[in-house]
Amino acid sequence: MRNVARSSYTGVLGINIGKNFDTPIERAADDYLQCLEAVYDRATYVTVNISSPNTRNLRDLQSSEKLDELLGAVMAKRAALAERYGRIKPLLVKVAPDLDDEQVDAVASMAVKHAVDGLIATNTTVARESIAGHRHALQTGGLSGGPLFRPSTEVLRKLAKAVGGRVPIIGVGGILSGADARAKIEAGASLVQLYTGFIYRGPQLIADSRRALK
Repeated sequence: MRNVARSSYTGVLGINIGKNFDTPIERAADDYLQCLEAVYDRATYVTVNISSPNTRNLRDLQSSEKLDELLGAVMAKRAALAERYGRIKPLLVKVAPDLDDEQVDAVASMAVKHAVDGLIATNTTVARESIAGHRHALQTGGLSGGPLFRPSTEVLRKLAKAVGGRVPIIGVGGILSGADARAKIEAGASLVQLYTGFIYRGPQLIADSRRALK
């Protein structure tokens, strides 16, 4: 937060929060609550990241029971912070592209139950089928970019159907062209977010996406 405090940035600032790598999954909520309090005043919105592939067991929080407990605690903390600061900061949940249908339904159900302000679909993938045979295919960590587009968009589509318009969704993952951005919207996203594609294509990708969406 010291870096954020020193920054002169005045645009939309989304801040991800998650548990530490060495915090037992049973105590995960403690880390989220501490992080939420630390970033609340500075963030435009806060992302509850339950899908980073680089934190051991973090994705276990995407199960119905664990997510119900976590979101109950986080939303209660958000209510207390909103009263303290006099403003409500949107709270979104970021999910993985590797969810099965049961997990998609669980995430959708809990998002609706706890009235979160949005879902972010999706984080990076741990699957490697799309790059089988590549010399770096066996590297650990999350895979982003083009190979992520299809699984990410499929989870987005399923989430959109499951929430039925009750929770907005930000589509992210493998957007490398305006057509990709449009496909996310057509799959059910309300907004799109760019990461890897922006690095490789630069500001031109924003212009392409705007034209495609227009």
